[in-house]
Amino acid sequence: MTLIVFDVDGTLVDSQHLIVAAQGAAFAAVGLPAPSRERALSVVGLSLPQAFTALVGADGPVTALATHYKAAFGRLRAEAALREPLFPGAADLLARLHAMPGVRLGIATGKSRRGVDHLVATYGWDGWFSTIQTADDAPSKPHPAMLEQAMAEAGFGPAETIMVGDTTYDMVMARGAQVTGIGVSWGYHEAEALLTSGALQVVGSYAELGAALDARLSA
Repeated sequence: MTLIVFDVDGTLVDSQHLIVAAQGAAFAAVGLPAPSRERALSVVGLSLPQAFTALVGADGPVTALATHYKAAFGRLRAEAALREPLFPGAADLLARLHAMPGVRLGIATGKSRRGVDHLVATYGWDGWFSTIQTADDAPSKPHPAMLEQAMAEAGFGPAETIMVGDTTYDMVMARGAQVTGIGVSWGYHEAEALLTSGALQVVGSYAELGAALDARLSA
């Protein structure tokens, strides 16, 4: 049996346009210039307080930014141009893994529980995940608590668990939890940074990810 835990933003869903737009609205609401697109996406994966602390410092309006971001995110998500599409191949791979008797699926994300519930409902994933860890449930990545809680909830140990993510936060979290980390290159951090942070390997497509997981499952 293997537990495969997926990050969400930048790994399963392409949420970059929505994230940047919501950050822009939040910064405008507090009267500050928005960060560059590159800087805005560099903190994706962190929980909101940690993300905004990284952007404006601990003495900045972190709480206000997080509050405005949540409001803007919910409002902007209704706009067609800013919806969160799945990356090509994500739906098919999740469906295949879900159908495999020796596999359990999990989520570990900086999103809120409400945000994950919306995605689960949107894509028909109800009941697919044995464990869902969000920003509401544990300390922010790269702290290993999300993975530790996921393993405890699903009944798996580190040797039986794989973390799939697109950021160094995911890979450092996996390393801290003594879990195998597989990085994906289509997200928000560079492949070399993922490897340096502890990724066993970095894949460039969902076809490659499926092959990498198959190899691990058959080992």
